[in-house]
Amino acid sequence: MDIALDGAAVRFGEFQAVHPTDLTIRASEFFSILGPSGCGKTTILRLLSGFLDPSEGEVRIGGQPMAGIGPSDRPTALIFQNLALFPLMSVWENVAFGLEMRGWKKAQRRDKAHELLRMVALDGQADKLPGELSGGQRQRVAIARALAVEPAVLLLDEPLSALDLKLRQHMRAELKQLQKATGITFVYITHDQGEALTMSDRVAVMNRGWIVQVGSADDVYHRPETAFVATFVGETNRLPGRIETASDGKARIATPEGAFVAENPAGLSSGAEAILFLRPERLHLLAGRETPANTLTGKLVRRDMEGAFSTLVVETGAGQLTVQRVNAGTDPLPDGPLHLGFSDSAGVILPPGDTADD
Repeated sequence: MDIALDGAAVRFGEFQAVHPTDLTIRASEFFSILGPSGCGKTTILRLLSGFLDPSEGEVRIGGQPMAGIGPSDRPTALIFQNLALFPLMSVWENVAFGLEMRGWKKAQRRDKAHELLRMVALDGQADKLPGELSGGQRQRVAIARALAVEPAVLLLDEPLSALDLKLRQHMRAELKQLQKATGITFVYITHDQGEALTMSDRVAVMNRGWIVQVGSADDVYHRPETAFVATFVGETNRLPGRIETASDGKARIATPEGAFVAENPAGLSSGAEAILFLRPERLHLLAGRETPANTLTGKLVRRDMEGAFSTLVVETGAGQLTVQRVNAGTDPLPDGPLHLGFSDSAGVILPPGDTADD
């Protein structure tokens, strides 16, 4: 079921939590809203669930306006960050709770709960209490309980934040597989860029109550539209400077590290202040007589071993850059200066603005 926000905004007194927002979430897609704490993403989830009314604008689900329709009457189910399982109810009773509220008989509730527990790989755990399960198992119980009422839209408010790294990575794959299997529209709230990029069909990046970019994981990572998106989604090198020339979608920017050519999606013109953003993996050590569009020289400060990859910190004289490279064998590095390069399509030049560390 599709979702639409049409100029929807939320104010709390003088505070504008969400600025007027137009957004369409397509039916059966895994859609994530990504942003730092306090940016307004959970407020949007509360709008969709019916726990909050817009101060202006409209929310529609399946084409139907949601004004005056409470949480229990919407085609949505919400999974809270703390899961909110009933500790003294068995696992199957937790799963079937919504069905009991709808008047299902006990035998029917139990059969449906067992069916859903098999779907989330918890068959055999039905009679345990939530406290007897692991964190990942409790997470799956919460998912099964939400699915029991057969929602058209599943709303997830940072549901993996309390899990350790390995379990979060495992649950990402499970959630994505479950969404594909059920065809339910998932709206997933997170501040974790890894979760958003790994699972989502599309991602909305939020900052200070505004949705600043919507696109695929590739779009927001490789083609950021603002300085905030470039710095919040993934690691990046920043080279501030001023545009020298611009043509054919590219620009030449003069920086303290040198002059470089890169993509110019904002159409900045000569003389404009700008920042060149360059992902660490797009900057590489030059080999032999290789002559990329952009080159610079620096001195190795340190090498951070990260399993299959190494991150090199390089001092250029005007600042430090990071370079990510695949480890090969003993990963030898040349003595003396490091010669680095990148293509004219590897970086993106954007106007200055909010960044993720402001």
